[in-house]
Amino acid sequence: MELLERLADADDEIAEAFLMEEVPDIETLKAGIRRAVITCKFVPVFMGSAFKNKGVQPLLDGVIDYLPKPQEKANYALDRTKNEEPVLVSGRDDDPLLALAFKLNETQFGQLTYMRVYQGRLKKGSYITNVDTGKKTKLARIVRMHSDEMEDITEAGAGEVAAMFGIDCKSMDTFSDGSLDLAMSTMFIPEPVMSLSVKPAKSTMQNNFAKALNKFTKEDPTLRVKVDNDTKETILSGMGELHLEIYIERMNREYGVECITGQPNVNYKETIGSLQKFEWLHKKQTGGAGQYAKVIGYIEPISDEEKKELGKVNSFENECVGTNIPPEYYSSCEKGTFDAMKEGALVGCEVEGVRVVLQDGAAHAVDSSDMAFRTCMANAVRDAMRKANPSILEPVMAVEVNVPSEFQGAWSQLSIEEWG
Repeated sequence: MELLERLADADDEIAEAFLMEEVPDIETLKAGIRRAVITCKFVPVFMGSAFKNKGVQPLLDGVIDYLPKPQEKANYALDRTKNEEPVLVSGRDDDPLLALAFKLNETQFGQLTYMRVYQGRLKKGSYITNVDTGKKTKLARIVRMHSDEMEDITEAGAGEVAAMFGIDCKSMDTFSDGSLDLAMSTMFIPEPVMSLSVKPAKSTMQNNFAKALNKFTKEDPTLRVKVDNDTKETILSGMGELHLEIYIERMNREYGVECITGQPNVNYKETIGSLQKFEWLHKKQTGGAGQYAKVIGYIEPISDEEKKELGKVNSFENECVGTNIPPEYYSSCEKGTFDAMKEGALVGCEVEGVRVVLQDGAAHAVDSSDMAFRTCMANAVRDAMRKANPSILEPVMAVEVNVPSEFQGAWSQLSIEEWG
């Protein structure tokens, strides 16, 4: 009755039966759930454990019973020739091929690429083109996966999921038969919130270490790898401590690389709290041609709304009038600005939410250069940020709390800040 009541809120046919105090049969109930799921008004929840193999079969049956067929759900691709204008994907077998590589798996035979076919057909022996790189690949083998078992097939049609070897790509690459320049929209990839330094325990493991990181970043777009310019350490960043621990363990198990890791660090950001003017002179004489540059302007904080409008977290604006700073040095000033944003004044984290406005300056006929203005601007912005009420930004996660009414009490009157 609880299920019927919830479903009646989402489907008119079930609502009518509910109001008439009729109990629909199983097929009618399933049909009602399917209609509500396809319109995104209802979400069935299945309980189980993959580890204990409990509830897996009902879940797979639910996929067949309730989720839409390829033609019942509108999917859109982005037309790269028309400024990524959305194009409706037909979902028909006889249209040009469009497929998305959504999962990569490393096996003893090489990289196994899972693809979902959105339209057209994948055929053994045919050529497919990676839309992102333009690289053509011949399909030598196509398989249908049953857990870890492979069934060789000759083709896969629209709506099907197939896997294949010999495809050099990364996760979320789009493939076509070469006649389309469309790309499927990829999933939202959040910024990492935790990092740790990692290095192989022995120098002889360096090759396998690099190979493992290359494979893992192809598989998982939420995993990031970079080398710190100052410490030369390899920094692994991900969505949490467990996420990073899994890849450290996989490196040891799959590639035989024992790793030494540093303490995980939260990826803080820095920003400023007030407007601050700057006037900076960079003057250096070393015997030959020296360095001379002077910049005048101000920095100020920008709001989240402004960042969304700009499409970036920091902004550089040039309000210079005249040629006190020759126009060929404007780009150097912009580069110097973003050099300064890489390291904040408090704890050395990246800076965001700052607008830098260049208003005036001075140059020398002989000693001014691109490097002089880039260095001058970076030093001016760094000094201004130290004086502009800097603060640290912590990672923020959006959380929604649902509490049944019978458990609500005096605590529900507290604000989220007071509740903690």
